[in-house]
Amino acid sequence: MARRACVSTGTIYRRFPDRQALISAVALDGFHRVVAIARTAEDEESDAWQALTRFVHQARTDLRLATWLSVWFASTWAELQDDPENHRLRRIVLKILDRLVRSAQSDGDMRPDVDTGDLALLIALLLRPVPGLHTELSRKSADRALDLMLDSLRARDDNQQLPHQRITTADLEPGS
Repeated sequence: MARRACVSTGTIYRRFPDRQALISAVALDGFHRVVAIARTAEDEESDAWQALTRFVHQARTDLRLATWLSVWFASTWAELQDDPENHRLRRIVLKILDRLVRSAQSDGDMRPDVDTGDLALLIALLLRPVPGLHTELSRKSADRALDLMLDSLRARDDNQQLPHQRITTADLEPGS
């Protein structure tokens, strides 16, 4: 990792006391970028559906990193879940996504039987690494799956009713 960053290992350990601190810093940095992408998409797009698709396309790299970190460093990731800054950033992104989902549904662009929690879980599931796939195929298949997901979320006259209740952001809260 130090070599990729063009710094010495000593430089990294002077800044980060251990691997956990480094992974947490990388994850939080990515979450800050995701928040910035969500805000920019919401502010710059006049259409909620376009803002939502822009967010998914532009945030996929940072979201992919977060999902991969959660798999590779599960114990560190579990500790990060208790971090107040992580909670704050997560709430911001979910609020923005919730506004975009509600607006896209109101505009008739997004199917009405899904909720923001459904979208967040789909994105997380689709970006997780698939065991046995080499990195490039894993990335390409995740990108394709995200586009398939977006297409399936479009409101159409022939949409089939989904089973079970919608998953809300409240359902994603710990202890729900």
